[in-house]
Amino acid sequence: MSLDTPARVLYGSPLSRPKFASFVLILLGVLVFLSTSSIVNNIVAPTSAKGGIPIFLMALAWSGFLCIIPIAILWFLDRREPESKWLYAIALLWGALIATGVAQPINALIINAVKDYFTLHPDLQAAFGGKNATMSIAAPLAGPIVEETTKGAGVLLLFLLLRSEFDDVRDGFIYGALVGIGFNFLETAAYILQGFVDTGTAPWLSQLGSRHSAFGLGTHALFTGLFGMGLGLARQTVRPWLRYTAGPIGWLLGFSAHFVNNSIVLLLILIMKITGANLNDDKSNVGSLDLDSLPFLTSLALNTLRVLITLFPFFLIAIVMLWQSGEWERRVIREELADETEPVITPEEYEGVKRDRILKTRRIAGYNRRTAAAIVRAQDELAFRKWRLQQQGQV
Repeated sequence: MSLDTPARVLYGSPLSRPKFASFVLILLGVLVFLSTSSIVNNIVAPTSAKGGIPIFLMALAWSGFLCIIPIAILWFLDRREPESKWLYAIALLWGALIATGVAQPINALIINAVKDYFTLHPDLQAAFGGKNATMSIAAPLAGPIVEETTKGAGVLLLFLLLRSEFDDVRDGFIYGALVGIGFNFLETAAYILQGFVDTGTAPWLSQLGSRHSAFGLGTHALFTGLFGMGLGLARQTVRPWLRYTAGPIGWLLGFSAHFVNNSIVLLLILIMKITGANLNDDKSNVGSLDLDSLPFLTSLALNTLRVLITLFPFFLIAIVMLWQSGEWERRVIREELADETEPVITPEEYEGVKRDRILKTRRIAGYNRRTAAAIVRAQDELAFRKWRLQQQGQV
């Protein structure tokens, strides 16, 4: 049997029970239908008369193309215990359809509430940036809590329903980042479309450059990846207290990173207010810089620098935990394969296991590339399967 089959994905899962699986499939079908309807009705349909559909489709194409980069990075990180392609697709689709479709109308309610409030209090609108006041306040309120909840729900479902495929911190980051990439894929297109509707010019460079910064891992992939890491740590740890706290802490980290990212405009407004700048002057108004006039690579580099500086503590946490998870994976493989003999693994192949390093991929001599990779995957999967059984007290 292939290592990448639905049977492998459902091993030990409650989804292997037909009645439960049918219920979950029906529920997911309803969510997909409602989310797709929300996206079409609230994003695409209102712009069709203005020629927005071609812009939206082109934006999806460009955003999808740029999403290849972070997915390739995750694929490399996942090489020792590769997750099923089915789960890659499910995580991406949850972020692109369900999380986005559910979050959009809730975000719209919050944005409209803030807009209505400023309409009744124009003095406060002027104090918080004039024409930028609504988004400067609504973005930190709506985005972090709503979007990290809708995205996180997908990661939590994978954690609860697919136990055999969710082993450690690295698995959690990969699932969370995939959901975030899916969300970013559609949100980027939606903002390009909104910019076209508002101004008559699609903000291709500024949106693509800002939302795909840091190799596509600088925003939503990082935010939801932090929550996934918390769930992965809860699954991996042997400390009872950490099993219950790691998940909530991971969500709070993702929420905090998202809040910091969305609060940049508000922070600039407060700084300008303290320094006495006139926020209603077009030359000093936050957001008056025409970022779309910059070349794409310049926009990408500037936004990458921005997120690396403003979100440095969160990047540091993610990098350190990913490094430690790599150490843990290599240790599990070494220890669990130490007592195996031929035909499972030869002494020469086990020497390769001991030489494995963080950026190095183990190879087996004497086979073509595809066969050697399949043998390595089978050996690594055996090691992790033995570890899982030990955790469950079965060996």
